[in-house]
Amino acid sequence: QVHVEESGGGLVQTGGSLRLSCVASGRIFSSYGMGWFRQAPGKEREIVAAMGRSAGTTYYADSSKGRFTISRDNAKNTVYLQMNSLKPEDTALYYCAADLFGRGSRILRDYDYWGQGTQVTVSP
Repeated sequence: QVHVEESGGGLVQTGGSLRLSCVASGRIFSSYGMGWFRQAPGKEREIVAAMGRSAGTTYYADSSKGRFTISRDNAKNTVYLQMNSLKPEDTALYYCAADLFGRGSRILRDYDYWGQGTQVTVSP
């Protein structure tokens, strides 16, 4: 069993920045693929960014490219999502997920463990 917990959400104005953190339990965190997803009210959950077990393997949704950066610190069992130039349409509940096969996939069903989410609200 892997416990995943997100933090760092909040209320920010348009153009502002937030850094989300996600801690995942387990002695082999370095082998996990990690993904950030988000879900806005009335919409499906969608990929934001993902990173495979190798930090060189990353994926960004088109809406994230150039504004968001995913990174990981294996010594702290933590993955981060730095979000800059935030827009009102980024408002959503942001979830972190762990993929035990280390793929860093953009597909939801490839992830084995999920956190409860952290709310990001961007005001106009």
